[in-house]
Parts: sequence; structure tokens; C-alpha cells
Amino acid sequence: MNGSFPRYFLPLLVSAFLGLAACSSGQSYNATYRSDSPALLIKANYAAADTLLKQLKDKLSPNQPLIAATLVSIDELERSSTFGRLASEQISARFSQTGLRMIEMKFRDNVYMRRDQGELLLTREIQHVAESHQAQAVIVGTYGVSKDAVFVNLKVIEPTTNVVMAVHDYALPKDADIRSMLR
Repeated sequence: MNGSFPRYFLPLLVSAFLGLAACSSGQSYNATYRSDSPALLIKANYAAADTLLKQLKDKLSPNQPLIAATLVSIDELERSSTFGRLASEQISARFSQTGLRMIEMKFRDNVYMRRDQGELLLTREIQHVAESHQAQAVIVGTYGVSKDAVFVNLKVIEPTTNVVMAVHDYALPKDADIRSMLR
């Protein structure tokens, strides 16, 4: 080796130098919404659930169950979509992950169900369903669709009084994935 660099070392050194120069120029790799969109939907719904849970601190008993209703279209309260059903599933999952008992509504015979719509709880039905399952609260929500976004409103309601215990609003960009779930 005569004290000189091996031939393959110079190209590696140049590549490393150019890589460092690119980093110092302020350019960096950022994941795009498109490449991360499935994970971002889950993160957004979990963050929404976390916000509700913070508002509900010390208001809920870990021994008494909750019910999560399917999110429905603000324009047609008797209609939902894959988006509405999936969002409610993810929000319910997050509540469950914190140790709260969630009633799985899809396995109940006496719940108002519509074909391809999921569990829909309208205001007049909340008290009856919650009472029959001894639920301390019901998570309900609506979503509205604009040209570029989906706006979501979530509420946790005390079923015997219809008093809102917690509320959160958030929006999601209406990308191809969200658009396909809204059909």
C-alpha cells in the first residue's frame, strides 16, 4: 500500500463530502404527506382522542364503559362512510389503550344499525343505548367535507343529561386516500 489511499477510497470520500455539503445547504429529507398519509390519519385520530382524554381527566371511571358512535356526515346525520367508521374505530382504540372500557357496538344485537353505515347513534337514541349498556359516556362526532379538507367535530356526551363533557375539532387534508374513504 505504499502509504497512499486505496483507489476505491477516493470516490467514497467525495460522496461523503458531497452528502455533508447537501446537509449544510439547509436541504433535508422530509417525509411527504402522501408517503406517510396512512400513518398520519391514525396519528391525527389518536391525537384527537388524547385531546378529549385530557379534558376528561378525573371525570371518567375506569370501571364503567363508554360507547363510541360512528362519525356521521354533518349534511346527512343518518349517513357515514369508511372514513367515519374508521375514525371512530381509531378513536375508540385510543380510549381503550388508556385502560378505559369500550363497548364494541358491532357485536350487540340491540343497536341501531344500517347496512354499510356502521353504528349510528343519533341524539334521541344515545340515552337508550347508553342506559342499556350502563355506559358513562358516549363519543359522538360529525365530519364535513370541503374541496380540500375534511373537518371533524368530536364530543363526549354524558348520556343521561346530554351534557357535553369534552369537545375537539380538527381537519385533515382531503388527499386520495381520504377521498376514497368518503365515497
